[in-house]
Amino acid sequence: MIETTKKHSIIIAGGGSTYTAGIVMMLLENQDRFPLRALKLYDNDGERQAIIGKAIAIELQEKAPEIKFEYTTDPVEAFTDVDFCFAHIRSGGYKMREQDEKIPLAHHVVGQETCGPGGIAYGMRSIGDIIELIDFMEKYSPDCWMLNYSNPASIVAEACRRLRPKSKILNICDMPVGTQRRMSQIIGLSPKDLEVRYFGMNHFGWWTSVKDKSGHEYLPEIRDYVAKNGYLTQVEVDTQHMDASWQATHKKAQDLLAVDPKYLPNTYLKYYLYPDYVVAHSDPDYTRANEVEDGREKRVFAAARKIIEAGTSKVGEFPIDSHASFIVDLACAIAYNTHERMLLIVENNGAIANIDNDIMVEVPCIVGKDGPEPITQGKIPLFQRGMILEQAMVEKLVVSAWINHDYQQLWQALTLSKTLPSAQVAKEVLDDLIEANKEYWPELNKSALHVDLISETPVESLV
Repeated sequence: MIETTKKHSIIIAGGGSTYTAGIVMMLLENQDRFPLRALKLYDNDGERQAIIGKAIAIELQEKAPEIKFEYTTDPVEAFTDVDFCFAHIRSGGYKMREQDEKIPLAHHVVGQETCGPGGIAYGMRSIGDIIELIDFMEKYSPDCWMLNYSNPASIVAEACRRLRPKSKILNICDMPVGTQRRMSQIIGLSPKDLEVRYFGMNHFGWWTSVKDKSGHEYLPEIRDYVAKNGYLTQVEVDTQHMDASWQATHKKAQDLLAVDPKYLPNTYLKYYLYPDYVVAHSDPDYTRANEVEDGREKRVFAAARKIIEAGTSKVGEFPIDSHASFIVDLACAIAYNTHERMLLIVENNGAIANIDNDIMVEVPCIVGKDGPEPITQGKIPLFQRGMILEQAMVEKLVVSAWINHDYQQLWQALTLSKTLPSAQVAKEVLDDLIEANKEYWPELNKSALHVDLISETPVESLV
């Protein structure tokens, strides 16, 4: 039996997020297996965080008054005496997410928060903020673990590998968890019943096996369903209040599967395999950022204000963010050495045999008190290997550009991405993104060579 008498101190970095309250509710639901002695929220936007913080304070006073709670913008106060940091920051907020999506779309290029130019822009904002959080953590609570699920996770993970290689940070994403939940619905099991094999990078991978605990393989059955319906299930439509854009994304998986019917694809591959489709079905004036602001953002903050005004959670509690239970699974695995099997973003080091060791891959890992031990996935097919190598080099160039303040490398990163049609379009998008991100990106160095425009002289006239 696992000993769970020790109580933990948690900091949630990104305390003003719309996901924070749901994560707190999920933590309260899991006090039997992961008890808390203290909970802190930390955010650089104190006004926004205060709304969430005041409402959570009321919730905790009614449900778990023994847990010491505070919210702060002071990093010393926030990071002192904590065992785990749950990090889910959004550098630049929804204002900049909207730019990430709308600037590329203005050039008829994929506009998405983690993929293509938008993901690169977001990554350039996120690197410095994550490194700052790691430094705060190591200075004030050197034994603390950071469980990071801030986007774009692959770029952040590559930056951490290069800039803070010895730090106790684990990068994880809820996207595979959500897809595996839908898989379990397709075959009538629960997510905990599934043992999967998966290879790739964050938002960029494939499932090669989906078994139950007895070893029965369900991959063919799920594959048949996805070929007709994508990952969309009626259970999700009815119970998760899924936005139309997400329904379309899960449905599109049937076309992703058609490219390679052997493996089950991550839904985010649509941005790389069907970028023309994505652009054609995007509204450049109303993107996902607007959809979230008009939906989840308003719902969560309205609920928080209602609780604050009434002084009690009885007027309408926050929903439990049940999909985020994977965060508790990960924390328990480290705290109690449970050897949980989870998909994590780790340095390859042979986990995928035929790609570079220094690529940050997403693979199943066994997690204990010393961190993750990747499960080897062997060699992967040529198609997937080529896609991964290309995308990995995009992300390495982004991190190099941030470190070196190098315009040329960032232009190369955009040019290499499958989401952009040419170097010229990549440069035009980049220059617009630089202007929009002046407050957030490091200033990029340009030599005369870097800024020379591509000649528009027709090739015939040079003969």
